Amino acid sequence: MYSKRTSALIIRILLLGGLLISFPAYGEEAPGFLVSENRALMGTEVIIKVFGDDRSEMERAVQEAFEEISRLERMMSNFIPTSELSRINQQAGKAPVPVSRELFSVIRQSLMFSDITEGTFDISFASVGKLWDFRAGIMPTPEAVKKQLPFVNYRKIQLNEKNSSVFLPYPEMEIGLGGIGKGYAVDRAMDVLTKHGIHDAIIMAGGDMMVKGKKGKDLWRVGLRDPDNKDKILAVLPLQDRAVSTSGDYERFFIKDGVRYHHIIDTRTGYPARLCRSVTLLAKDATTTDGLTKGVFIMGPERGMALVERLEGVEAIIVDAQGKIHLSSGLASLQSEGAKDRK
Repeated sequence: MYSKRTSALIIRILLLGGLLISFPAYGEEAPGFLVSENRALMGTEVIIKVFGDDRSEMERAVQEAFEEISRLERMMSNFIPTSELSRINQQAGKAPVPVSRELFSVIRQSLMFSDITEGTFDISFASVGKLWDFRAGIMPTPEAVKKQLPFVNYRKIQLNEKNSSVFLPYPEMEIGLGGIGKGYAVDRAMDVLTKHGIHDAIIMAGGDMMVKGKKGKDLWRVGLRDPDNKDKILAVLPLQDRAVSTSGDYERFFIKDGVRYHHIIDTRTGYPARLCRSVTLLAKDATTTDGLTKGVFIMGPERGMALVERLEGVEAIIVDAQGKIHLSSGLASLQSEGAKDRK
């Protein structure tokens, strides 16, 4: 694992004074070819861009990376009735479901992140999250939330290591991997590119991204969006071999009676979390950043940042409910050094 200082040295941050969702900015010059493709997968737009000298090999690599993401979607989506995850939910309260070692491992990792975040990240949130319809702007009644909330409890999920089975003990219980699945898929897709000899690439899946190598002679440059203005940038992060995940209250939401209701559900209340506007985490892999962002968002700027400071190799940019920007110690020290250099 990287120390906080080592991680900070990899990430040179330039704060601009607003906040943005992740996007890449490319320079005009880069060696060899660029192969770029976008596809709709996992409920979002997935973008893969690679640089290299062998176009045909790069195209094969990109194709196989997309196939890997598609495979994982068929395994982990609770919107696909035939997926392994759906079979677990369909058998809730009935019987344990043997699953692949891979899905078993992802669920086990999810429970680990639940422990780390004191239960604020919880894949059983789907037990109450399914009551909300953010596309149609429909919110559940307080009675419905109260009825389902007891079934949001990751500690009740039963894992059997011997036969790789998963059991949800209550019929009302449901799990969803939307808070970790895209990050895991980004990591596995990058593994595919690496096996094809790709040294310079970026993969984006909604708010989750991984960058590998460089963009020519320069580091990849990733911007973060302002929650209140999609055309405004808070920060530009020049990155190399790093994952970034952003969770914000502007991604999926509706406004009713002047109140914004967004998709990041506080697992303790069954309603949207209110202490943050946006959380961006940086680490060596996207499974980690994806698995932690929503938990940190729900914890809020103080408890969430305290958690980040305890984790090796993890940095954070948090925008609280009042719009104040909080930086983890590694990023804050670099900002201070940059300010001195500009004097």
